[in-house]
Amino acid sequence: MIMAHDEHILKKANQVAEVARKYKRIGDEQAQLAPQVVDAFRTTAYTLLTVPKALGGDGANLHDFLLAQETVAAGDGAAALSIGWHLSTMQDLSENADWPDGVFEGFLKEVVQERKIVNRAASEPKTGSPTRGGIPDTRAERKGDHYIITGRKTFTSMAADLDYFLITAFVEEEDAVGSFLISREINGVRVEKTWNPMGMRATGSDDLILEQVKVPLHHYVERTKKKSGPKGSLLHIPACYLGIAKSARDEAVKFAKTFQPNTLDKPIISVPHIREKIGEMDLELMQARHFMYHVASLWDSYPEKQPYMGPELAAVKVNATKAAAKVVDLAMRIAGGRGLAKSQDFEQHYRDVRAGLHNPPMDDAVLELLASDAEKKEK
Repeated sequence: MIMAHDEHILKKANQVAEVARKYKRIGDEQAQLAPQVVDAFRTTAYTLLTVPKALGGDGANLHDFLLAQETVAAGDGAAALSIGWHLSTMQDLSENADWPDGVFEGFLKEVVQERKIVNRAASEPKTGSPTRGGIPDTRAERKGDHYIITGRKTFTSMAADLDYFLITAFVEEEDAVGSFLISREINGVRVEKTWNPMGMRATGSDDLILEQVKVPLHHYVERTKKKSGPKGSLLHIPACYLGIAKSARDEAVKFAKTFQPNTLDKPIISVPHIREKIGEMDLELMQARHFMYHVASLWDSYPEKQPYMGPELAAVKVNATKAAAKVVDLAMRIAGGRGLAKSQDFEQHYRDVRAGLHNPPMDDAVLELLASDAEKKEK
C-alpha cells in the first residue's frame, strides 16, 4: 500500500474524487467538466496543493501530489488531468518564476485568495506539441506600452473554466519565443468549442482564440531561455492514467464477484482464466505504481540529483501509460460484451486511458532519451 505523508492532502483528494465520480458521465457527454467539479477544486482548495506553505498553499511533495492525483483520477481521469496541469504549472512557477517585479506576487495572491486556475496554452494547429520544438504561429507585436497578440491555441485543457492563460507567442521585435500571462477577461480572448475526441472528453480542451489582444508590457513574463531541467511535477500525467487503471481494476473485480451466468453455480471470480486476468492486473499496477512512487521519493529526498533524473521521469510515464492500457484491456475482457455498454464505466475507462499515449513525453522521444543516456554513460 502507498501511504501519504500528509493525510490532509489525501482527504482533499478524496473529497474531489467523490464529486468527480458523481459527474463524470455528464462531463463525458458535454465534453467539459461539470460546474460542480470545478467548484469542488476551488471550495476544497485543491487548487493550492502544490503551492508552498510559505506562499499560502499545502506544499505537497511530489509523492503526495501524485497520490492525490491518482486518487482523483480514480473518480474521473479527465478531472485529474485537467487540474493536474494547473497544479504542475503552479509548482513550477512557485519554484522558478522570474517575472517582472510584482507580477507573480499579484497573480499568486489571486490564486491563493480567489482560487483562480491557470494553464499553459502552447499547442497550435500547425506546430503540434511544443515538446517537438515548433515555432508558434501566434504573434506578439509591440505597440507602445503594450503587446498585441493574435493566434489560436489547441488542446487548452479546461479552456472554458480557466481564469488565466500562459500563452507562448513569437515576439517579432526579439525574433524569439516568449510567454505572456493573459486574463480571460481581456477583450479579444475567447474559447471556441472544438473539443470532440474519443477519450478524455471532459477535459474540455477547446481552442483558445486570441484576436488583437492587448497585453501590458509587464505581462510578458517568460523570455526564451536555455532548456529547463527535468520537471517532477509532470508525473501527474502517469499518476492520472494509473488512477484510471485502478478504477477499472476495481470495477472488474466487483463485476467478477457479482456476475453469475446460468452456466455456473457461482460467480465468475471462481473461473481460473478470470482469476488469472485479475492477477495480471494487480501485477501490472504494483510494478507501475511502485516504480512511479519510488522515483517520486528519490526526487523528494535528493534535490541535488533532480537535474539528472530526466530519464527516470520519462521512463515512468511510458511504463505507467502502457501498464494502464493493459490493465483496462484486461478489465474489459473480464466484463466481456457488457463492458461496452454505456451503463457501465468500463467503456469510458477504455477510451480515456488511450489518451495517455498522446500526452508528453511521447514514447519515441523517451526511447531516444534512454538510448542517448546509455550512450553517454558508456563513453
